[in-house]
Amino acid sequence: MKNKLLIVTMLLIFPASLSFGQVTSGEKSLRTENADTVAGWKTGGILAANLSQTSLKYWAAGGQNSVAVNGIISVFANLKSGISSWDNSLDLGYGVLKEGRNGSFRKTDDKIEFASKYGRKALKNLYYAFLVNFRTQFAPGYNYAEGSSPKISDLFSPAYLTIALGLDYKPASGLSLFFAPVTGRFTFVTDKTLSAAGAFGVTPGETVRSEFGGYFRGVYSKNDFKGEFMKNVAITTKLDLFSNYSDKPQNVDVNWETLIALKVNKFISVSFNTDLIYDDNIKVPFDRNNDGVVSPGESIGSKTQFKEILGVGFSYKF
Repeated sequence: MKNKLLIVTMLLIFPASLSFGQVTSGEKSLRTENADTVAGWKTGGILAANLSQTSLKYWAAGGQNSVAVNGIISVFANLKSGISSWDNSLDLGYGVLKEGRNGSFRKTDDKIEFASKYGRKALKNLYYAFLVNFRTQFAPGYNYAEGSSPKISDLFSPAYLTIALGLDYKPASGLSLFFAPVTGRFTFVTDKTLSAAGAFGVTPGETVRSEFGGYFRGVYSKNDFKGEFMKNVAITTKLDLFSNYSDKPQNVDVNWETLIALKVNKFISVSFNTDLIYDDNIKVPFDRNNDGVVSPGESIGSKTQFKEILGVGFSYKF
């Protein structure tokens, strides 16, 4: 565990020391770039925290006391120099929920994602580009549908490392279409129990799964709408597609994130975030009988995963 914490610390400190952060050239939503630019650098970020709480006493209609907290830190540092560009991003997110007086806190969000993309102009709006992306989580995750609440994920279980070489097409401000026919993707499962079970597509007992294939990353971001109705709205959507050339290339892995935010005033905002994932190698329990209940012994298979978070709370841009 100490080794895992050391690795996470290095991952967080190293990019921060280089002013890494959210977002890539197309991923500028919910952030304002600092006016002071040093040697071509543009830096900035956002800190946001949402809190909701319900307290009931002798409430005839029923219900439960609850408290939920969700936090986001996103920073970016982008460099443009001549025909070269270097875009760096770091996203951190964590959320918990507690229901009932005697309930325990359960995770609702958990994310560590770092990305760096270097490009050199080939033609107008077209760049030769090299991208590195790393994703994992902070804390263990559990299947609360099971009576014993078994652990189903953890720090570096899984972790995803993507290394891609291709072309980055930027036809308009806020839009980036990155195509990489040469891509290596590595899935890490360092937890011994999860590794032995073959979780997240690794061979049982192994800690790494290596894949070679084609990769696409499309990003659209806009936070400077001109219309009166949309002027305080920011939108960012990111779509990642990966096809393994040697293993069921038709089963394309999908990761699609969308974030829509409405700025109420300097410190208060409303945000709506969705995340859709499909990975043929990730097996999850699902509602076989379509009765709205996932109980022990239900079917296990590949399913489209979906997460939605609606939040109102404090936010600060820098």
